[in-house]
Amino acid sequence: MINIERGEVLYNDGTHKFIWLGWPEKEVEGIVQTNEYLIINNDEGVLLDPGGVSVFSQVAENVSRWISVDKIKYIFYTHQDPDVSSGIALWLNLCPAQVYISKLWVRFLPHFGIFDISRVVPIDDNGGRIQFSSGDYLEIIPAHFLHSPGNFQIYDPRSKILFSGDLGAAAFKDKQYPIVEDFESHVELMEGFHRRYIASNAAIKKWLSIVRKYDIEAIAPQHGAIIKGKQMVEKFFDWLEGIKCGVDILDEIYGVR
Repeated sequence: MINIERGEVLYNDGTHKFIWLGWPEKEVEGIVQTNEYLIINNDEGVLLDPGGVSVFSQVAENVSRWISVDKIKYIFYTHQDPDVSSGIALWLNLCPAQVYISKLWVRFLPHFGIFDISRVVPIDDNGGRIQFSSGDYLEIIPAHFLHSPGNFQIYDPRSKILFSGDLGAAAFKDKQYPIVEDFESHVELMEGFHRRYIASNAAIKKWLSIVRKYDIEAIAPQHGAIIKGKQMVEKFFDWLEGIKCGVDILDEIYGVR
């Protein structure tokens, strides 16, 4: 049974863990639901999109169940949105981590209270790697315009999990669940977000040409539920390939004039 409040270990081989950090017992009304993740390699931690100010206390408490916060070595941000990154000043005061974020958004960090960027690592458009002391690494995959113009994802070769940021996001209605069981029903929760917030189908197809080369066992998005299993992952890719979104539906958004 998954403990929704404390989270779930998605992968553990003894020295490497990929952990979903759970949800608050009660979501604050009017705030977008978010997922935060922690990767631990030996004694080093990486936080993936640890979220905004409103969830900081909950996420920090759950992180401390798995690793001391002073062993968080890196924080990775997919993009600049406040639900992703507005807690950055709190995290940098709490732990010694370096922050990875697109080079496009470094100049925006002072608006979150970060004026000293000596711990910020700007990510070039073509991506890169986050390196552990053990020699293991996380691959930073470009996902530009999905939905941010400076957007990245993380692929973990050990767990074969892709942290997809806003791709795969779902807006829950009456019931929340951490793992997708019925993909066809779940599409209804993903479709509205993807149609409006993702820039274009061309951007999706460019991304698919990259990620389909990877061995992916699960997709962990920043909102909604985790897409687990190769069959589910392939269903998700096939669905994305055919969706019209962003500039593809401008007439629909503006209304025919």
